[in-house]
Amino acid sequence: MEQCQIWLVLEAEIQIQQEFCSDHARKVVRAQGQRCATVSEEKEHFRLSFASLLWLTYRRGFPPLSGCSLTTDSGWGCVLRTGQMLLARGLLLHLMPPGWTWSMSHHAFKDDMDLESRPAHSRQSFQEGPHKRTQSLGSLLDRPVEVTHRQVVSWFADSPAAPFGIHRLVELGRSSGKKAGDWYGPSIAAHILRKAVAASVVFPSLVVYVAQDCTVYLEDVKRLCERPLPHPWKSVIILVPVRLGGQDLNPIYITCVKKLLMLKCCIGIIGGKPKHSLFFVGFQDDHLLYMDPHYCQPTVDVTEENFALESFHCKYPRKMAFSRMDPSCTIGFYAKGQTDFESLCTAVNKALSTSADMYPMFIFAEGHSREEEGDDIPTNNFTYIQRKHERKRVNTSSSTDEFVLL
Repeated sequence: MEQCQIWLVLEAEIQIQQEFCSDHARKVVRAQGQRCATVSEEKEHFRLSFASLLWLTYRRGFPPLSGCSLTTDSGWGCVLRTGQMLLARGLLLHLMPPGWTWSMSHHAFKDDMDLESRPAHSRQSFQEGPHKRTQSLGSLLDRPVEVTHRQVVSWFADSPAAPFGIHRLVELGRSSGKKAGDWYGPSIAAHILRKAVAASVVFPSLVVYVAQDCTVYLEDVKRLCERPLPHPWKSVIILVPVRLGGQDLNPIYITCVKKLLMLKCCIGIIGGKPKHSLFFVGFQDDHLLYMDPHYCQPTVDVTEENFALESFHCKYPRKMAFSRMDPSCTIGFYAKGQTDFESLCTAVNKALSTSADMYPMFIFAEGHSREEEGDDIPTNNFTYIQRKHERKRVNTSSSTDEFVLL
């Protein structure tokens, strides 16, 4: 019997088993917590889930970026694009109904009523004046969700007005000493995303927290999320910049990375190969599944009615051996409210227990960080890591992103 495990962020495990019988080979798939399904059914579920992730790539032909004449981010903006993809994953989870998937068929109808080609059992008839038209029940239910989907895409448009577009991210990067055309590391990208969400009026009930010194400080998260009663906690996206080795990935952390990607609260990893950022969304055996921003596409005018969505979704995942993963990365998590955050802490702590005994990838700690939440990443060349109950000072001047070397 052969097994192949595939994990995709926020999705159940897919185990494809091939069971050999006396006269034929029979394939079944067991999805965790679900009924047994055929291989074709689960492959289709995986395909839809992956294709529903937003794919944000290099673009060309957008308005010039502030302070320069660049009209493309090709060759330098890949980390900002992978950061956009991670944030988009969190926003879709925040706004869309559980289990939502995007189907390319949504764009096929100029008029949502024009569904005569659908099977009769999938339609309901409605009388509008003298003309009888048909409308699917599924279309009625999906229409407001699809409007939200398009709205999320528009927030990442290549336009100065888009709250999470390349123009806005480059502008926010200036306070970190970055400009258009520079290389942005995963840690700086995390802080830029935090500023973008904080500056946006779109999400009053969502915040982004960036871990300090490989530590998630619980009091800092609480301060960000708490609101006066009877209002519930704000939702939170937690970004944890880490460095998992020196020049290369330390293999002792591979199991832990897998465990984190298996969690429902994990929304992906801003990572990649050296100077080549990728958005990691899952894994299959000893290979990471990723979305690649290194494909330069024409800019899409999202102000047009029913603008094309195909270039914002990728049909097929690509994979890369864990051994090729750059040690510098930022891991993302999402919690809808206080209860979800408490569950997140429990689940992530359990996953982290599989990392090195000496220095875990990151930790949760009571209290506040030394750095104020409004500050950027530390400007000095020293940071701290926790070893059991001690703190150790480490010179990180050789790390371009001020990461802790684990």
